[in-house]
Amino acid sequence: MSPIPHYVDGKTVASVSGRSQPVFNPATGESDKTVPLASADEVNTVVASAKAAFADWSGLSPLRRVRVLDKFKTILWDRMEELATAISAEHGKTLDDAKGEVTRGIEVVEFAVGMPSHLIGDFSGQVGGGIDTHALRHPLGVVAGITPFNFPAMVPMWMFPVALACGNTFVLKPSERDPSAAMLLAEWLTEAGLPDGVFNVVHGDKEAVDTLLHHPDVKAISFVGSTPIAQYIHATGTANGKRVQALGGAKNHMIIMPDADLDMATNALMGAAFGSAGERCMAISVAVPVTDAVADALVEKLTPKIEALKIGPYSDGEAEMGPLVTREAKERVLGYIDKGVEEGARLVVDGRDFRQDKQGYENGYYVGGTLFDHVTPDMSIYKDEIFGPVLSMVRRDSYQDAVDLIHGHNYANGTAIFTRDGDTARAFSHDIEVGMVGINVPIPVPMAFHSFGGWKASIFGDHAMHGMEGVRFYTRIKTTTTRWPSGLRDDAQFTMPTLG
Repeated sequence: MSPIPHYVDGKTVASVSGRSQPVFNPATGESDKTVPLASADEVNTVVASAKAAFADWSGLSPLRRVRVLDKFKTILWDRMEELATAISAEHGKTLDDAKGEVTRGIEVVEFAVGMPSHLIGDFSGQVGGGIDTHALRHPLGVVAGITPFNFPAMVPMWMFPVALACGNTFVLKPSERDPSAAMLLAEWLTEAGLPDGVFNVVHGDKEAVDTLLHHPDVKAISFVGSTPIAQYIHATGTANGKRVQALGGAKNHMIIMPDADLDMATNALMGAAFGSAGERCMAISVAVPVTDAVADALVEKLTPKIEALKIGPYSDGEAEMGPLVTREAKERVLGYIDKGVEEGARLVVDGRDFRQDKQGYENGYYVGGTLFDHVTPDMSIYKDEIFGPVLSMVRRDSYQDAVDLIHGHNYANGTAIFTRDGDTARAFSHDIEVGMVGINVPIPVPMAFHSFGGWKASIFGDHAMHGMEGVRFYTRIKTTTTRWPSGLRDDAQFTMPTLG
């Protein structure tokens, strides 16, 4: 068993906590490495390193900071295959899917390279007699990211490129399920010229997270994960005086109107529901056909495609879907399928029947694509985020019924509508109370120069991620009002100063 180290002060550091856990290959169910679970003292050491590096890093001009990120971007493009392979080996997603994840992360690096423009301040001359005012954004200090297993490269890159370009130093606590991608990112940042201590990786569990949440030198926390943990992160972090953005769970709906292109909608549902085995916060897990005729046609089109899904390890170039990330995740999804049957939904395609017969992969964490029809809002498979390859169909009689269904759910991360009617699409985009909306686009993840974030129980905190929301999150504004003496000393003034 090969131990994975931490990354502190520009180098790998072996853990001394004495605690660790195995890292599994989901395709085989086997493990050949362990990840350390840091002690509070180890986390404190990492934060101290980041704090020591802050003064020099923040003192550099934005242009000098982003030149490092520009070199890092080139390394990412050149070594995409290596990073994608590391992701797939520990997460299980297909290699092409992992490459797509890396590409979306690079887009945020590309945005961050433009930080000198994003940090241009405001200036107002002659706001009063001989008085000028200007406002600039300043970095916060040490900031931390706590990231999930489903995007071990992309989600960290939603955070640290913007944070670093703004002048902060960064501590990353990646998921302990697939930590190797974070180590490659750290090593490549150092290779690109990032000074020691500016970016650090500490592995761990709740002890590490709680230490970051309570540490007085950590000024901001970014988190992506489940809603219960997001609530905890937000409540604990803000109670300790930190700025927090915490993205939680999702239950994304896709409305299919009677005028929609059903072939287009079917293909969109296949990719959005079963890509990455459904382990995406932007996965479509609920199809909402308007009218029974649309529902029946969709079931007819979806069924053979789901049954024909090519499921296998990332090393299989023909695989369209890989395994789930852990044995526990597999058992959880199987339990939800059982529950859906018990609660009366019609199981059209049963993913429990899938068996992996490829030699060496029989013990992987595979579940087949699953389709439920006649799902109702009171069922667990509708209410809960399953995070697996399970698509539920909830029939509705009208557009307004479909919108009301979405508004009744606790989550409001992403949604989509498929229609040919511009008026319906425009009304949906304007009226729907969801953070990210797709019109004939099933997974409306914004480009890096826009910002990512849901509404309601899908986000806690005031800022979405990356784009200008990310710049605002990782900086604080300072406004300076200036008047130069005219050479004559004025008498003291004891009334409230006015500038007009």
